[in-house]
Amino acid sequence: MKTSHSGRDATYADADSVIYMAIDVTEATFQAEVLERSASIPVVVDLWSPRSPACPPFSAMVEKVVAATQGQVYLVRVNVDESPQIAQAFQLQSVPALYALKDGKVFDGFMGSQPEEVVQKFIEALLPSPESQMMRGLLDAGDEESLRVALSIEPGNSEAVVAMARIMVRTERATEALQLLTRVPENEDVRKVAAAARLALDPVDDFDTQLVELLATVKFDEVARQKYVDILETMGPDDPRTAKYRKQLTAALF
Repeated sequence: MKTSHSGRDATYADADSVIYMAIDVTEATFQAEVLERSASIPVVVDLWSPRSPACPPFSAMVEKVVAATQGQVYLVRVNVDESPQIAQAFQLQSVPALYALKDGKVFDGFMGSQPEEVVQKFIEALLPSPESQMMRGLLDAGDEESLRVALSIEPGNSEAVVAMARIMVRTERATEALQLLTRVPENEDVRKVAAAARLALDPVDDFDTQLVELLATVKFDEVARQKYVDILETMGPDDPRTAKYRKQLTAALF
């Protein structure tokens, strides 16, 4: 199935084949289609000009190479004559040019037409390794057995540690969960699971009653202060009581 896209043919995936088109990007869509999208998938930017006879065959070859990744790389094209600010951002001196972005930053790139084998290596460098693909599969599975395998491969993988700790809290292994969480730096997910684990060791039946009782001692009792914070973490920011009790904690401490 083919359709015209800004005056150039573009091929879409259909039910019987896996072929990926290049998306034409402008200065208005660059943020969403390139910078933001590169947080979840490598984005290759083909910078071209209709005034350059070298651009059409080079773009066609790049599209073929990217199509072979079966969706693991996202390809966009930029007409630099129509989008001079993008060309300036890449400090473009000649076309065609090819750049790859990951997480909003340029990963690699070159200017001038290159043979297919060079482009092939350029694109292959963007693909996840077999090891990382296997790890991704284990993390997506999310069951305890898969997570144990993932942690045997990468003991400090934060995503695996947090997921396993959640399972441990649910299955009454809160002490193990707290020990496991010490492997990774603290972040919001780690704090929430740790709070849930500590509360599982000392269950709270009534958050409001407990918070009021703890407030009187939080300034001088570190254990009480930690339990107070754990309850707030468990309640979460969406609980309308959380903001009120955080203000009360701040007032009590300072």
